[in-house]
Amino acid sequence: MDDLVLVGRVARAHGNKGQVIVNPDTDFLDERFRAGAVLLVGPDGTERRIRAVRFQKGRPILAFDGIETMNDAEALAGAELKVARAPADSLPAGTFFHYDLIGCDVVDTRGETIGTVTAVEGTMEMSRLVVAGPRGDVLIPLVAAICTEIDVARRRIVADPPEGLLAVNERGAP
Repeated sequence: MDDLVLVGRVARAHGNKGQVIVNPDTDFLDERFRAGAVLLVGPDGTERRIRAVRFQKGRPILAFDGIETMNDAEALAGAELKVARAPADSLPAGTFFHYDLIGCDVVDTRGETIGTVTAVEGTMEMSRLVVAGPRGDVLIPLVAAICTEIDVARRRIVADPPEGLLAVNERGAP
């Protein structure tokens, strides 16, 4: 299962023709959720081919082969949608898969530990790292001006946060 990547979760059924609304967990919506793509659905990883897709408010609405009724679709509620891990060299320079950033240590430009990335939130254009620090989670914008060095191989990110960014995230901060 280590070679699988979570790309979304089924939120709920949509309509009465077996469609589902997906909460995406990927920046590559058009690639991951396109007609003909195959996703591994649920804990048993059942292969399901996407028959049709449309987007509503940034979320895909999918019709899968073999899911024809509202009852079929309702049975998928909460199911994780996964794909095989893609080679990193398929990304444009300066972009990263979320799963490659999760687990990276984050340090400031002096080498002091900020914490460890536990999640990446937002869209490709406006992503932020969720970093578990000693005083709680810290949200750090994933932009080149702040995340000055990202070394996935070494599992390390160097951040140069603007004045006050880390303090505003601390527990008990006003």
